[in-house]
Amino acid sequence: MIKSFEQVLSKVKSQPMKTVAVAVAQDEPVLEAVRDAKINGIAEAILVGDKNEIEKIAESLNMNIEDYKVVDVKDITQATLEAVKLVSSGEADMMMKGLVDTATFLKAVLNKEFGLRTGKQMSHIGVFEIPGYNRLLFITDAAFNMYPELKEKVDIVKNAVQVAHSLEINVPKVAPICAVEVVNPSMQATLDAASLAIMNMRGQIKGCIIDGPLALDNALSKEAAQHKKISGPVAGEADILLMANIEAGNGVYKCLTYTTDCKNGGLLMGASAPVIVTSRADSPESKLNSIAMASLVANKN
Repeated sequence: MIKSFEQVLSKVKSQPMKTVAVAVAQDEPVLEAVRDAKINGIAEAILVGDKNEIEKIAESLNMNIEDYKVVDVKDITQATLEAVKLVSSGEADMMMKGLVDTATFLKAVLNKEFGLRTGKQMSHIGVFEIPGYNRLLFITDAAFNMYPELKEKVDIVKNAVQVAHSLEINVPKVAPICAVEVVNPSMQATLDAASLAIMNMRGQIKGCIIDGPLALDNALSKEAAQHKKISGPVAGEADILLMANIEAGNGVYKCLTYTTDCKNGGLLMGASAPVIVTSRADSPESKLNSIAMASLVANKN
């Protein structure tokens, strides 16, 4: 069971190097992460974008551009589509967002002709290493799905479980997070949580343990769960927090990012290959962690 990003990086270095196609690669933080990934034996990269701009940034980073395949496409939309084609053709194993807006990037990922559609719901999984916490914490979905219904939540859970398995968490414990830990017919999130737990018990959602509804405190803290007399296999031991909606997920994600000395990374799952969508505010370390996790998922597929 992997419990830190140091272990993630160590694990990925022991596996065959995968290749990431970077869409609109003329972005300094992204190229810095790509450079470090190659230096550390984590991943190769194909850089798609404005070659002149890529070379200028690479020079400022002491990055030997001769070590990378560069596909010169100056138009942002076309460069993004070209990166998707590299993944769909098998020349690259995963895709990363560079200096392109998210809407254009995702439109290319979902292109009907050569995109990475699978029919599954795509979702974002954020993974956190928090000082004093004894395991990695997965948060989903804080960035992609706004108000998922039960059907979407099933795929969101499955996507997070796939990442957890790649990180050697063989039976992750999933907590559907609600404001309360009892089923309330007036609170749809609690009904969804109970349904997910039953679906898991009956084998409709496999490879994990789901129990809920659970409030955030008794999902994370055994003491809080015991104080409220809440038992069960997930109480106080959650690996994956399934958030009710994007407001809840995004709030928890950013609170951890900006108020704790944590390390994190994130992936978009549900496509035919791992997709790395990082924010410009993310540190180079976070981007490197995301590439490493994507490599582990790609090796597991």
